[in-house]
Amino acid sequence: MKLFKFKRLKIVEQIAIVIFFAVLIPMSISGFIINNINQQSVRSQLRETAILIANMVSDEIDFFIQQNNMTLNQMAYTLEFMPSVSQKENFMKEMEEKFGGCEDIAIVKYQADLERLIKETREQKKATIYTKLKNGDYLVVIYNIDNIQSGLFRSLGKDNRQIYVLAEGGKLLAAHNYTEEVFQHTMDLLPKYRRFDEPVIFGDVKNQPIVYVTKQDPKITIIVNTTEGITKRAINDNRLKIILAFLAATATIIFVTALYTYYLYINIRQLFKGIIAVSKGNYNRQIRLLTTAFTPYEIVFLAFEFNKMANAIHKSYLQLQKNNVELKELNEFRSNLIDTVSHELRTPLTSIQGYTSRLMRHDIQIDEETKQKSLRIIKEQSERLQRLIEDLLTIPDIERMRIQTVNEPVNLAEVLERSEMLLRKKDGREILIKIQDNFPLVYADKGRLEQVFVNLLENAVKYSYEDSIIRIETSVVDNQAKIYVKNDCDVIPKDKLQRLFGKFIRLDDNTTRTTRGTGLGLFIVKGLVEAMNGKIELSSTDGCGFCAEVTIDLAGVEDVYV
Repeated sequence: MKLFKFKRLKIVEQIAIVIFFAVLIPMSISGFIINNINQQSVRSQLRETAILIANMVSDEIDFFIQQNNMTLNQMAYTLEFMPSVSQKENFMKEMEEKFGGCEDIAIVKYQADLERLIKETREQKKATIYTKLKNGDYLVVIYNIDNIQSGLFRSLGKDNRQIYVLAEGGKLLAAHNYTEEVFQHTMDLLPKYRRFDEPVIFGDVKNQPIVYVTKQDPKITIIVNTTEGITKRAINDNRLKIILAFLAATATIIFVTALYTYYLYINIRQLFKGIIAVSKGNYNRQIRLLTTAFTPYEIVFLAFEFNKMANAIHKSYLQLQKNNVELKELNEFRSNLIDTVSHELRTPLTSIQGYTSRLMRHDIQIDEETKQKSLRIIKEQSERLQRLIEDLLTIPDIERMRIQTVNEPVNLAEVLERSEMLLRKKDGREILIKIQDNFPLVYADKGRLEQVFVNLLENAVKYSYEDSIIRIETSVVDNQAKIYVKNDCDVIPKDKLQRLFGKFIRLDDNTTRTTRGTGLGLFIVKGLVEAMNGKIELSSTDGCGFCAEVTIDLAGVEDVYV
């Protein structure tokens, strides 16, 4: 019986073991060593900083005393030359205002009074400096500690250490970042016997050094306390940063390794899925690798060749689908064309057949007026058939953008009159043409231009109000002819205007043909106008129900004499 059964590890498990022994353990040992070195370094830095701050405060006090003693001596010297008491009082009032932090300036005659004044000011948290005048009196300057405290600690900025300035006997004169609990704890730790004029470190926490400096002149003690918050930021925060850096490095290594393993697993799985899909007949399947710098070349090559093969099959499938769509559209177009042409041809053919049969009858006598009327109707219907056939023959050329035009200088007035004559007083509509007698020639194909305006006029006649007037107006703008074909009708929404240029598009419903037409008129007009380097725009407003604006280039001098 085997006590131990060997199990072959997977790639992920092997990578995890390698990372643990080759990366995590060495990094943990290095982090522990770095943390201890950093703690020793910061602890030394905290001590040096505390000593430096204590010396700075001591220097500030010495400077303050020297500066004020100098000013006090100058005042005493000046008072000796003032004979009257009033002059001295006025001078001392002026100096009170100029003397920084000064609360009062007075002259004391006796030493006992001076000692009593000094004692009282200490109890009131005030400080005094004095000098003896030549006449035996004392010139005394009284300071409020609160007024000079900001200047005393000005050089510390935003330092969070707690600083105390103690008078002889342990009375607190000034403080920076004072808290009662920390102050009392610091006073309990302060040695009773202290050395003078040198910084001394004391305290019971090695990471929170406390420094005192006891001065003999003046008799004060300066204490700088490194609080727990400073220690936390300096040592504990750095320790936390080292730990976080270690964790971040470990997480990065694990993440990169896991990412590489994940990419490798996903890519191999994609290859399997693609092979299975092809084996089941799904030739549209594509392998999409998560490609990185670590993706093996062999996997990329296999995926590329597989996708190349599947893409060729897929293109053939898409082409087949496209051909089916085109056949469907062609079949739909054929059905629409047959339906439209059969409907539009039936009416004129019926009229032609009816009037022709009527003229060929021998059993009735037909007068000359009736004959002329019948012939005129036959002629009109024949012209209508001709226009319809011309329109149908024009469609393929427009769709393939190979329509041919022979542009030449054309008299626009003649074209408009010819077009109007073909549709004159049709269905009771009157066509009114406004064009100047000397209107310049336009550069266009005369036959195509006539076909354009016949279609526009026929469209205007179909969709205008009964007994309304169809108006044609012309103008010249920027060396181009503008022709406006207007008719009165209901306002057409803007979203429908541009759709009117499509094939078999009509304003009425497809199932109820209230007006005759193929729905090809504006499609053909747009194609012909653009073939002659012109353009057409549609608009519909309350002032003008429907307006088709055709822009055609004017014929230049060189065009006229060609």
